[in-house]
Amino acid sequence: MNNFLVKPDEKISLDKIDPNDCGQWEGKKDEGTLHLSELTTQLDQLQEILYAEHKHKILIVLQGIDGSGKDGTIRAVFDGVNPEGVQVANFKVPSPQELDHDFLWRIHAQVPAKGELVIFNRSHYEDVLIVRVHNLISSDECQKRYNQINAFEQMLAEEGTTILKFFLYISPDVQKTRLLERLNDPTKQWKFNPNDINERQLWDKYMQAYEDMLNHTSQELAPWYLIPSNHNWYRTMIIAQIIVDELTKLNMQYPALQGDVEAYKKELQTW
Repeated sequence: MNNFLVKPDEKISLDKIDPNDCGQWEGKKDEGTLHLSELTTQLDQLQEILYAEHKHKILIVLQGIDGSGKDGTIRAVFDGVNPEGVQVANFKVPSPQELDHDFLWRIHAQVPAKGELVIFNRSHYEDVLIVRVHNLISSDECQKRYNQINAFEQMLAEEGTTILKFFLYISPDVQKTRLLERLNDPTKQWKFNPNDINERQLWDKYMQAYEDMLNHTSQELAPWYLIPSNHNWYRTMIIAQIIVDELTKLNMQYPALQGDVEAYKKELQTW
């Protein structure tokens, strides 16, 4: 999985990454789909222990241009988990109240508590992406926000939050296909935003903003994973594998029952 890691001490160039890449899984979609099923079963078990142990906090960040598959990833990876311990936070255009605070104010309110797994569908990174592409902040302001984001995530990590950030990377042709699929399917037309057509004209600017985001904010305690996402099954399988691997490393355990188990059994049997 380290092949997908954006290392803090190395710079990446998106034009050298193939969003169509499937690595060693090339031509193995059926096997990959089966493996994903196994991974989601493992994730269900790990998330239950996470919730029961009430010790660790997990934050998963999903970023990507429209059509990259953020919603589909959430459905496919987390379909079987206990919703009591999993939350999804969506960050839309800031409200007037949110704009009256610093840009991280609304983000901090959504971070996971002990035992929780929280998924950010879009995130605080919108504040160094769309606002930069549309020249709403200066280069100096953008750099300041990179530093503030790094400090914020460092604080969360030091307070016990495991942070996993995934950039879903697709090609412009795949985005075009997926947007057309939304228009051609009456059950998906509600997801289409006419503004997506205008935003496509800024593709190169967005890719530069994403590249800078990855290079400035991938930290050892809050790393970015760059996921080739032209193939839905591959994208989802790799993300699930990374999450399962990282949760397994936590060596979580079900909490032991306090008290005399045998005495509790005898008492129940007398009823």
